[in-house]
Amino acid sequence: MSEATIAAVERAGLVLEDIDLFVYHQANARITRALAEKFDLPAERVVDCIEMLGNSSAATLPLGLAFAERDGRLKPGARVLLGAFGAGFTWGGGVIEWGAGGGG
Repeated sequence: MSEATIAAVERAGLVLEDIDLFVYHQANARITRALAEKFDLPAERVVDCIEMLGNSSAATLPLGLAFAERDGRLKPGARVLLGAFGAGFTWGGGVIEWGAGGGG
């Protein structure tokens, strides 16, 4: 996940400091918190909702986005890093800019 994060940010022509919010697959809190620690990210920039939502499989990214929007951390124009991994040694990441109008 750390390599996917760096690759996605670099491909977007950005650096970690340019990212407003990091939304990772919510597999378990240990992974999410380890990534935050590795990149020296404050807790408010990393969505961590595993305790509330559990591992919701493929839905963890949209659920994480909704969670962050509801708590006020996801605002129009925000640059968001999305990162996920799954079975079969698959992973991916990308950077999006959250759209205006409250609908993403």
